[in-house]
Amino acid sequence: MSRTAFLFPGQGSQKVGMGLELFENSQLGKRRYEEANEIMGMDIASLSFRGPEEILRQTEFTQPAVYIISTILSELMLEAGCSPSFAAGHSLGEYSALATAGVFSFTEGLNLVRIRGKAMQNAGITIPGTMAAIIGLPPEAVADLCREIGLGVVQPANFNSQNQVVISGGVSAVNDAIKLAKEAGALKAVELNVSGAFHSPLMTPAKKIMRKTLSHSRLGEPTFPVVMNVCAEPVTNPEIIRQNLIDQLDHPVRWLETVETLANAGCDSFVEVGPGRVLRGLNRKIDRSLKTAGVRSLADIRESVHA
Repeated sequence: MSRTAFLFPGQGSQKVGMGLELFENSQLGKRRYEEANEIMGMDIASLSFRGPEEILRQTEFTQPAVYIISTILSELMLEAGCSPSFAAGHSLGEYSALATAGVFSFTEGLNLVRIRGKAMQNAGITIPGTMAAIIGLPPEAVADLCREIGLGVVQPANFNSQNQVVISGGVSAVNDAIKLAKEAGALKAVELNVSGAFHSPLMTPAKKIMRKTLSHSRLGEPTFPVVMNVCAEPVTNPEIIRQNLIDQLDHPVRWLETVETLANAGCDSFVEVGPGRVLRGLNRKIDRSLKTAGVRSLADIRESVHA
């Protein structure tokens, strides 16, 4: 039996202009952006459609903007009769996956993402940190070299593929790890332009805020399993989902294992739902045989329905 997995991108996939077509040509898109403006207390629609890019790139705005377009696209896919057997999301994208699975509504999810984005941005200001991409070393080697750093905090943040790991932590510790990675033969080890040390212990202030926020949130049982970042396993229990969302802030995104879990569960078709092509690129790195498409527009949805 053919099984499809929806994959939802995270921060970094945003682009000025995203969502405008959905707003202008879809009643659902227009309604969702109007709801989003009210929840955000600002014109997040205009920021998504027209920028400026330097504001859209700020974590507290990027995360809601990517969530909004991804969730609108998935709702339109479901309305068109394209239902997944599983879903997964990369970091922020996990909230889009859970909204699509009915764990919380679009508006409830956006409110969580609004709080999460602001909390993560503030944590990056309170406890400055950075991240770096290490390419050309296996995950175990990167984890080992992080453990070799004697001073400061540094740990793997994203296990993206067999040869791509993102590390996160204090600035000096991350720079020390970059040097070790180059000495160990990494093809590339470069600091990323980010506003904080995401998925590391430096996100503790944000984790405290999300623990309190999620403790007051009602989470339903998903209509299909969501393979979650923290455990790389399908989850349907709302209380485990709640705890995983809290732990996600300072634990690595186990994306490589997530995709492998989906493939082992029988998924033979993957659809990246949202802006950008990051997850399609990672799927090619993980396993070139994985059939992966992308949905970023109404035309893409029509094509998916036809397929």
